[in-house]
Amino acid sequence: MQNLFVGNLSKKSLKRLSFLNLPKTIQHSRFYSSNPDTIYSRLNKKTVFITGATSGIGKACAWNFANAGANLIVTGRRFERLEELSSQIKEKNPSVEIHCSKLDVRDKQNIDAVVKGLPKDLAEVDILVNNAGLVVGLEPLEIISSEDIDTMMDTNVKGLVYCTQALLPSLKLTNGHIVNIGSIAGIEAYQNGSIYCASKHAVRAITQSLRHELMSTGVKITEVDPGMVETEFSVVRFRGDEGKAKNVYKGIKPLSAQDIAEIVVFATSRASHVEIANLTVFPHGQASATQSFRKGL
Repeated sequence: MQNLFVGNLSKKSLKRLSFLNLPKTIQHSRFYSSNPDTIYSRLNKKTVFITGATSGIGKACAWNFANAGANLIVTGRRFERLEELSSQIKEKNPSVEIHCSKLDVRDKQNIDAVVKGLPKDLAEVDILVNNAGLVVGLEPLEIISSEDIDTMMDTNVKGLVYCTQALLPSLKLTNGHIVNIGSIAGIEAYQNGSIYCASKHAVRAITQSLRHELMSTGVKITEVDPGMVETEFSVVRFRGDEGKAKNVYKGIKPLSAQDIAEIVVFATSRASHVEIANLTVFPHGQASATQSFRKGL
């Protein structure tokens, strides 16, 4: 099946396009055609390090990378969940190697110890998914607690930086790929979200700066900025109030963790010369951080 129009053009049509000066080898062949299985096979036996893999986007990324044949280092604070995830993935994908590490990205010493303690066959990391992140509360700046400020900035910003620092030497050796999970809050700030928005704006700035720093290396960097995604995110924001969390998605079908994981796998499985810089993803019906159409409301 031909993916682009040139492969299907008649000689008469090609003559009309002569001003393009297309080489004959291109004019009479496909620009690009590949079986999806071949494309995703680029991830086969790659080693992927995922933060925040105990739930949501991180967990979905683990499943999708494993299904593509990649080996995994799954990390998070809830070790029993990592063990359960590892067991489930191994049952479906017995050839995949999985290493679980309890990790709090706010703790630089913990990160360094985890990276140094990786099994020898997984020590060279090809892909880092900086997924760990959270939001706490919806208080205005005037009254937000210093504890909540530290929790968000230490997790969303410093944790991402610490993990990247620890793994960059390995990523440079493997011509690897960094994926930072940002947010539309890093593009557009909104009321009662000052610190979270600031943390995600920081992720965007770090991603852009790092792209300049890494352009002479073989390391690629991608930022994925989701809109509304139904995960534990809103439950944490509302401090465990599941009723309030459900109201966030009322009248709209939000994105799922699987939706974002598929995008992450797509971005990291491109050809070596292709670097997808940024991907902003909304559920249909959402137009910005503050505006969405909700059916029946």
